[in-house]
Amino acid sequence: MRKDESFVPMKSHKSKSRMREDADYFYEAAMRFNDDLETPAVDPEAPPFGDRWTTWDQSEPLQRAPKPWPSWLITDLGAVDIEHGVLKTGKEADVFLIERVVPDTDRAVLLAAKRYRDADHRMFSRSSDYTAGRTVRKSRDQRAMDKGTKIGQEMLAGQWAATEWNALVRMHNAGASVPYPVQVLGTEVIMEFIGVDREAAPRLEALRPSHTELMDLWEQLVFNMTIMARDGFAHGDLSSYNIIVQNGRLVIIDMPQVIDVVANPRGQFFLERDVRNVGAWFTSRGMEQRYVDSLVADQFADARIA
Repeated sequence: MRKDESFVPMKSHKSKSRMREDADYFYEAAMRFNDDLETPAVDPEAPPFGDRWTTWDQSEPLQRAPKPWPSWLITDLGAVDIEHGVLKTGKEADVFLIERVVPDTDRAVLLAAKRYRDADHRMFSRSSDYTAGRTVRKSRDQRAMDKGTKIGQEMLAGQWAATEWNALVRMHNAGASVPYPVQVLGTEVIMEFIGVDREAAPRLEALRPSHTELMDLWEQLVFNMTIMARDGFAHGDLSSYNIIVQNGRLVIIDMPQVIDVVANPRGQFFLERDVRNVGAWFTSRGMEQRYVDSLVADQFADARIA
C-alpha cells in the first residue's frame, strides 16, 4: 500500500437492520445453548420419584404372583420402584433390594429383584450339566443355546430366569418354604424379601445353633427336600450358603439350576450331592451322620429313582 493511499473497509451487503437481526438470533441461540447445559432434560414419562414405574403390568398373567395374593403385595399400576442397592452378587446374577411404593399413601413393600447378567458378564461355567434334559419350544433356539452363540447365551439368561420362576411357583404352591414369587420379566425375577428392615436374613452358614435349634432346622430341611423330590426335581446346588433363616424359619433360595431328576442323566448324582453338601454343615455342628445317609435313601425313594 502506498503512503498516499488510505484504508477503506469493504462495505457489507447487509443492511444495518439485517445485521441487528442476525446479532439477536445468535444471542438467543447462545442463551438456549446455555440453558440446555444448565438444565438437564426431563423425561415426561418418568415417575415423580424413584427409579422406575412398577413393572407389574408388563408381565404376562402366568408370570405374576400365584393366587391367593398376600395382603402386602402391591399391584397398583401407579406404584413406583426405588432401588436400595445390591443384596448379593453371584456367578450368574445379582440380587437388588427394591422398594415398591404407592405415591401419596403409606403403602410400601421391600422386594428382592434378581437380575441375570448378559453373556459377557456371567461367570457360570458348568451350565450344560444343569440344562441337560431341558428343551425349548423352537429347535432353532435350542441349537443356538447348544452352540453357545451370542444370541443363544442371551436366550439362556432368559431361560435361567424362567426356570427359577417356575421352580419358585411350584415349590410355593406345594407348600415349601421359598421366597414368595412376585413376578418375572425377561431376565429379572422379583420375589419376597426375607429380612428385617433392609437387612437380609442370615445364611445358614453363619449360624451357630443350639442342638435343639439344629435338629429343628434339619426337620425343616427334610420337609422341603421331600417336597422337591416328590415333585421330581432337585435343587442342584444346595448348600448352607443358599439357605437363609429368618426367626427360626428355614428358607431355600437360588434355584435357577433346578434339576429334573428323571430327564437329566445325572439326576441321581445331583439329588445325592444336595443332601450331602448341606448335610455336611449339620454334621459339623454335631448332628449324627446317620441322618444324612437316611435322607439320601429317602430322596431316591421319593423321586422314584431308587
